[in-house]
Parts: sequence; structure tokens; C-alpha cells
Amino acid sequence: MIKAVVFDVGETLIDETRIWSRWADRLGVSVFVLMGALGGMAALDRPHGDAFRLVRPDFDLGAEEAAWERDDPGGMRNRFDADDLYPDVREALAALRAAGYQVIIAGNQPRRAYDALVAMDLPADSVHTSEGWDVAKPDPGFFAKVAAVAGREPAEILYVGDRLDNDVLPAGRAGMRTALLRRGPWGYLHAERPQAEAADVIVDDLHALLPALRLM
Repeated sequence: MIKAVVFDVGETLIDETRIWSRWADRLGVSVFVLMGALGGMAALDRPHGDAFRLVRPDFDLGAEEAAWERDDPGGMRNRFDADDLYPDVREALAALRAAGYQVIIAGNQPRRAYDALVAMDLPADSVHTSEGWDVAKPDPGFFAKVAAVAGREPAEILYVGDRLDNDVLPAGRAGMRTALLRRGPWGYLHAERPQAEAADVIVDDLHALLPALRLM
């Protein structure tokens, strides 16, 4: 029986449209160009950093982030806040908690994302980031951390994310149940792949999780 539901962050809880739009401005290309490049990388199973290097071959992420911070120290830059939450997040997470499920947020995010997520006062029992844990998906150690903070056996955990490679497949290998969310470029692309059958459920929004859990 599932007792805990654990959520990825980017394109699961957080709509990254504004972040990518600001990146396009920073790189000096249109939003259409950068979004198209990101979609291409998603389809080719290449990291999103390759989209940056496609439009700027000499791109260095660390150097660019440092320069951006110097240029715009008070701006949002590549950060997110409550305005970036998908509309279904608060209500869906609250419904899960009201139904008795433990709700945890744990994704591949920098330390600063922890503060941003906590400031949103979401209906979640705890928030964790890969940088805070010093281990990132799809490393098995990440999912061992998930089970440890939940205090549950892996089979009692449903991991929810928008990707097969980082979410569904490694969480499944760790012994967890999985939900693939058709949201964001990776979510839509991955839901069409044969490997998507590995997910226990494929959902179009977070409201669909509670009815699906009642059938597991």
C-alpha cells in the first residue's frame, strides 16, 4: 500500500517557462529558438545544457550564472517563486495529505531552491534538493535518500515526475511505484515511448493522482 507520495520539482510542480524565457533573453535569442532547441535536446536524450551550447558554442554555465548575478543581483535570473507553481499544485498536494498520504518534495535542484520552495508554504511534510543531499537523480543514492527521509519501504512510496530517465525508471529500479506526468517537453515526449509502460500510472495533471492511488 502506498503511504508516501514524493514529487519532482521542475515541470512537475514548477512551470519553468519564465526561467527559460529569461535565459533566452540572456543568450540573445528568441524564446522560440531556445524552446525549440530544448525540445530537440529532449527528443535526443541530451542534457538541456546542450541547447545553450547550440545557440552559443562557447557557453559555460558556471561562468554565465556568475556573470548574470553580477549584472542583475536583485533579479530572478534562473530562479523561481510561487508565481511559477502549476495551478493544480496546492490543491492536489493538500488533497493527498487530507487523504492520509505523506507528501514529500525531492528533486534535482540547487540549495537555493530549498528556500524558494519552503517560502511557498506548500502542503508538504518535507522539502529536499539534490544539492542539499549531494546526490542527484538518476543515481540510486538519491532514491535511497528519498526512502530514508520518508521512513518508508520503497514499495510504500509513489515517485511522481515528468521524465523516464530521471524519475520513473530509476525510482522503479529502487523498488518504488511511479507516476509519469505528461507535462513539459520531457513529459509529453517520454509518455509516447514504449518504456512509459514501466510507470504504474501516466497522468495529465496532479489531480489525477488521488483517484489513481485508490486503485493501486
